[in-house]
Amino acid sequence: MTTPAHRPTGLRIAPSALALAGEGRVFDLSSGWWPGMPLAPGHPPFQVLTFRTPAGERAQGPHGDLEWLGDNTSRFGFISELLSFCAHSGTHIDALAHITSGENDEWYGGYSAHEYLGDHGPLTHDASTLPPLLGRGVLVDAPGALGLETLRARQHIDEDLISLTLDKQGVALREGDVVLLRTGTMKHWPDTRAMTAVEGAGLDLDGARLLARYRPAAVGSDTAAVEVAPSGVAGEPQPVHRLLIRDLGIPLMEWVHLEELAAAAVHEFLLLCLPLPITGATGSPVRPVAIA
Repeated sequence: MTTPAHRPTGLRIAPSALALAGEGRVFDLSSGWWPGMPLAPGHPPFQVLTFRTPAGERAQGPHGDLEWLGDNTSRFGFISELLSFCAHSGTHIDALAHITSGENDEWYGGYSAHEYLGDHGPLTHDASTLPPLLGRGVLVDAPGALGLETLRARQHIDEDLISLTLDKQGVALREGDVVLLRTGTMKHWPDTRAMTAVEGAGLDLDGARLLARYRPAAVGSDTAAVEVAPSGVAGEPQPVHRLLIRDLGIPLMEWVHLEELAAAAVHEFLLLCLPLPITGATGSPVRPVAIA
């Protein structure tokens, strides 16, 4: 049986990041989760199935794992459920084992799926190894910098647009930031038809290389895949995923709800994001919170 990986302890938040939370304004950056919610292609549906009900308990009596109910004259009952979903549903963070490349299907660190993928998921760099993200967050509001509500479909967030946006916001990137890129996609969330107006807009390889120079703790966006689609790079369906996750070990966050932050013109903040340490998973749903 695979045992849980060692998880980081003794983490500290830089005092400069704590100072960003001075007013105590809290922004929930999560999508919410429900059956029928929008999902990226290739992922199984999110489902909630009721498993135990008070009516079922009474009809079946104290059987099996319900024997502890005993003489239940008070009609005590409870409701429990079975959750079935992909770790990449809604707002989530990708673990470093999520993306593979090459003939040996290798993920970050050179671990091959031929040798290090077990019956219950990757044996290295799974979600149990993702550290909490506690530190400075930076919003790169690309449409805001252009005077637009949203980017156009398939519009590139390249080095020039990132630099223009940061300059207009008066914000500079620092090592260890969590950089969140807004396209405006989730202005229409969860209307999948309306979201097609922004479909495919995202970070391109040129912009990813710029961000990588600052060694961010993570990069995220308000889209299903962070990066622009189509990529424009021959033979590379998702070159940003390959570069940041597979080559450099920088996790990506997707479906991050950035509309309230943008409306409030909050461009730097204290970010708290706690991945679930799920052994064998290649990502984790998260509920990021920005405090300004």
